[in-house]
Amino acid sequence: MNDPDQTNAVIHRLIQWAEAQDAVRAMLLTSTRAIPNAPLDSFSDYDLILIVPDIQPFFHDRRCLADFGPVLVGYWDPIHPDPIYGIEYFASVIQYESGLKIDFTLWPLELGRRVVEDPVLPAELDAGYRILVDKDNRLVGLPAPTYRAYIPTPPTAETFQRLIEEFFSDAPYVAKCLWRDELLPAKWCLDYDMKHVYLRPLLEWQVEIAHHWSVKPGALGKGLKRHLPATRWAQLENSYAGAGIAENWDALFKTIDLFRQVAIEVADHLGYTYPHDLDQRVTTYVQKMQQMT
Repeated sequence: MNDPDQTNAVIHRLIQWAEAQDAVRAMLLTSTRAIPNAPLDSFSDYDLILIVPDIQPFFHDRRCLADFGPVLVGYWDPIHPDPIYGIEYFASVIQYESGLKIDFTLWPLELGRRVVEDPVLPAELDAGYRILVDKDNRLVGLPAPTYRAYIPTPPTAETFQRLIEEFFSDAPYVAKCLWRDELLPAKWCLDYDMKHVYLRPLLEWQVEIAHHWSVKPGALGKGLKRHLPATRWAQLENSYAGAGIAENWDALFKTIDLFRQVAIEVADHLGYTYPHDLDQRVTTYVQKMQQMT
């Protein structure tokens, strides 16, 4: 569970720290802790954007990270251009021994200025933000978030058909790897490609249909269990398997069955056509490969 008093204490400490750092001219809180009514717990990250005159000193001198306690482990992106504005920035993910986790994003002043002047917020801010520190009033005029970023939108008929075709293109590859007793590529394709790349969007579309395209499913499907019917979630759980080849054959067919059910329901709602002939051809082919083992 999330402790509001602890959260407020951490945010107060972050504000005090930023106020004491002359180079930090502004600080925003983003992501889950800045979104009203978002599900929180004691492990939820503190996602911060620091706006500074020069990002280089923060990239090369990392001693200030110890201000928040002993660092357990950290990850640092390289400095790279922002995809919208082309201005260099970087981000880091720091896990502290205390359990505190802070994701720092460092923006130079020019990037902050461009974001404020743009009438359309980048998705990270449009999903929700709070201004914690603004020493020079640089963030005055920053548009308010709509809180609608990262909510899926209905797929086009072309997108829907392509997703189905690409899902079924993976099935023979998984079957081939299982026939060869090649566990690692089979698991990668079955549990990542088929489930995360293709099945997960379908499940998210089904959730959105039930909620009128208003729900944020969360990164990597974090919120799916909350929003899917219990029976559907149980189907997804049952489509996972351990290391045995036989059980992964079973998982492959369960994954195809679940994908088929959800895809037909989504197609019916959106007025699209489900390619039953493609499904039947591929499923029959994979069944024949299983019989060869």
